[in-house]
Amino acid sequence: MKKLIYYVAISIDGFISGPNEDISLFMGEGEGVDKYQDDLMKFNTVIMGRKTYEFGYKYDLKPGQAPYPHMEHYIFSNKLEIPSLEPNVHLSKVDVENVKEIIHHSGTDVYLCGGGQFAGWLLDNGLINQVKLKVNPIVLGQGQKLFGESKTQAKLELVSTESFPEGLQILTYDLSTDL
Repeated sequence: MKKLIYYVAISIDGFISGPNEDISLFMGEGEGVDKYQDDLMKFNTVIMGRKTYEFGYKYDLKPGQAPYPHMEHYIFSNKLEIPSLEPNVHLSKVDVENVKEIIHHSGTDVYLCGGGQFAGWLLDNGLINQVKLKVNPIVLGQGQKLFGESKTQAKLELVSTESFPEGLQILTYDLSTDL
């Protein structure tokens, strides 16, 4: 059975970005980052919310363009309109059944890119199966939380840990909302 995997960089204090979407303190190179990039090649489907997709515009992503050329992209938004999409970029309404359908038809596990608000909605609806945290040895103090404003409680089971010389760790958890 395919999983929805939330694979995301995080600070020691639980933020996926700092104030004003600042990610400049997160590691951009090293063995841990190389491992993450290699792991992304195993996915053929990615989902993300509108804010994560539009965040790419800061890094020269053009509206309608695929950030990960080898993947099918599903951008979830009830308002976003882009007149011209690359063939592997799709807009989808925020709906539980749409997410389930994408997971069902994907040839691999599905990568949840970004997070915060959309990840919180997915958590609230019991759709995230695994969380892979790319823990950076930084403290941001404030910013975007891992699951936005979600109040859902969940138990996570640690299934693997990987440590890298630059101080980055990748922690993999299976998730259960059954408490």
